[in-house]
Amino acid sequence: MTASLTVAAVPARTALERAREGDADAFAEILSEHEAMVFSIAFHFFGDRSVAEESAQDVFLQLYRRVRDIDSPAHLIFWLRKVASRRCIDEIRRKRPRGISLEAVGEIGMMVPAADPLLDRLLRRLVAELPEAQRIVITLRYQEDLDPSEICDIVGMPVNTVKSHLHRGIAALRKKLGDAS
Repeated sequence: MTASLTVAAVPARTALERAREGDADAFAEILSEHEAMVFSIAFHFFGDRSVAEESAQDVFLQLYRRVRDIDSPAHLIFWLRKVASRRCIDEIRRKRPRGISLEAVGEIGMMVPAADPLLDRLLRRLVAELPEAQRIVITLRYQEDLDPSEICDIVGMPVNTVKSHLHRGIAALRKKLGDAS
């Protein structure tokens, strides 16, 4: 069992090392391995497939330009989550001054689909109404299953601020769910 773990870790590092040296096939391997994660973050933030695909493409274009700065497979995952999260926030900020509401940008859902489709849609709408900081920490917490210390590294907030945004976001969702009943 240990041998298979070691063997599995070697190809990921090898692909990263080869990509750092300019190997396009190795970069394609990295993209294939991580595209679902990056797309998922964007999709759960925007709720719009085309916007999420465009956002994911931008993240991987940025990775292509910066792949030499990535030290390890763990750093790669951290970097992708961080850039995808910030890309989502930047996109919202960029569009907001033009008068586009958060609902027009798309709906975000809780990361685990509710058994009831109506409840699922309600949760998506309610999360979309949260302030962007609460929305992104809730996305990273429940979509990516990250703990607050990992989220603080990604979004660049102190851990207590992340915890505060999580607490406020969940409290707001509970209140809104109570009001909706």
